[in-house]
Amino acid sequence: MEAAHQGAAGRLRSLPTRLINQTALLADRATEQAMAGTGSRRYHYAVLTTLRERGAGSQAELGRRTGIDRSDIVAVLNDLVARGFVDRAADPNDRRRNIVNLADPGREHLRELDRKLDLAQKDLLAALSVAERRTLVGLLGRILDDHATRSAKK
Repeated sequence: MEAAHQGAAGRLRSLPTRLINQTALLADRATEQAMAGTGSRRYHYAVLTTLRERGAGSQAELGRRTGIDRSDIVAVLNDLVARGFVDRAADPNDRRRNIVNLADPGREHLRELDRKLDLAQKDLLAALSVAERRTLVGLLGRILDDHATRSAKK
């Protein structure tokens, strides 16, 4: 499915919500294509990246850090453990908690995913200069941060 922009009514071409939605469709497709054949999906990438950047954590912490629902995080971690990408062990201070660590094969797999996703970003944003890409990322981040802040106040 192509994003419907060319030939769309002027009003449709001027609505940020519609433009973001149409771009999100393209971004989703680019991400799926980049990750095809790797055996990984968005949730896998989110967990691996979070472990690399923030270090080991409990399953619950990883769910909160990544925004992955509790019912889904266990399945994602089970898959990553089975593939040898993460290690999961009982917390010595609280046997009810599992602590998850990024394993060396997971680091290597993450490097592969990063390379593929970097190419997908470059292709998706080919119409923008490097400076415009930074500006776009900053603006989208501000929108998300603002909504998160407003949501937390409710």
